Amino acid sequence: MKTDELICTHIDADLVQLTIDRPPANALSEPLITALISIFSDFAQQSVPPCIVLTGAGEKFFCAGGDINEVADHELALSRMEAFHAFLEQLEQYPSPLVCAVNGYAVGAGFEMVLHADYVVASADSRLGFPEINHGLLPAAKGMRHAATLLGQRAARSLLFSGELITAGDALAMGAVDAISTRDEVLRDALAECRALCSKERQLFAAIKRTLRESSRMNDAALLQMTLDDLRGYLGNAKTADARCRFLTRNKKG
Repeated sequence: MKTDELICTHIDADLVQLTIDRPPANALSEPLITALISIFSDFAQQSVPPCIVLTGAGEKFFCAGGDINEVADHELALSRMEAFHAFLEQLEQYPSPLVCAVNGYAVGAGFEMVLHADYVVASADSRLGFPEINHGLLPAAKGMRHAATLLGQRAARSLLFSGELITAGDALAMGAVDAISTRDEVLRDALAECRALCSKERQLFAAIKRTLRESSRMNDAALLQMTLDDLRGYLGNAKTADARCRFLTRNKKG
């Protein structure tokens, strides 16, 4: 599904910039979520999925969450939440690097997208958080669970119970973002970080990302099996073999 509210820019053969462009606040409607699902699905099915930088158009909003106008229609609200849950699953499972360039407010669903990214660059004047409790709403349960996993129970409770937004500095200290840049440099720095992650061997990157995602819900036998399966996979990979050879050669010279 295509929409003018989602701009796809191919920076190069391996790097894509996705820009949410839905004035005035880049709020997520169901059609926009469906478009995001579609494009991530298309990318994920490629033999080498591209690295993605996700950002918002304009200078004030990365994403102001879900479109509250759709909540008045209860059936539409339920349908949109189902779609958004599916989108969070896609972000979590996307095998290549995903970087968010946060330019301004990233709240509610916007904050949940940020928490599911592999790396986040935020402008110094960004504000992030879960304001839903103050607006008669709830975040997606998957987003709340991920916040607790990533930030810790105490930090997640503070954000979710208060509904207050935090500064980029507080988000950095909490671990919700990875770096802070000036407004003019956020996108540049996010693209640079995404390129750096793109340079890593993609099979290993995907395996690490999957392990971080799934290991907390696996027993030791399942963890061992995952380790062995991954080992069999990358030992036969020419790129990882070259990396091991370079490492061994360097050590012998030292």
